[in-house]
Amino acid sequence: QVQLVESGGGLVQPGGSLRLSCAASGFTLADYYAIGWFRQAPGKEREGVSCIHLYDGDTYIADSVKGRFTISRDNAQNTVYLQMNSLKFEDTGVYYCAAGFRTPVQDLCGSLASSYWGQGTQVTVSS
Repeated sequence: QVQLVESGGGLVQPGGSLRLSCAASGFTLADYYAIGWFRQAPGKEREGVSCIHLYDGDTYIADSVKGRFTISRDNAQNTVYLQMNSLKFEDTGVYYCAAGFRTPVQDLCGSLASSYWGQGTQVTVSS
């Protein structure tokens, strides 16, 4: 059974940085999976932030974070990272990772249809 565990959230000042980690386990045929980061701000819908395919490293990144966030993977560790720089107040929210089997990164990030979700990690940007 696929399990995803997020870590790395916290409180940071505007302009600061955080790196989130998503540790995945229980995969079979890992090369067929894409993993993505989503976030949900208070009172708002969950949205896709950035996704990466474990096989070829193909990525998708939302316009709202382009140039500030970077997604990467370590296949040996089955871990996906989200490096977040130049954080803004509006980046505050609960960040979740999700996995999609045989799912292009654009499709994974563009929907909430994944069957596999982590429990989330809180990111708060505040002065």
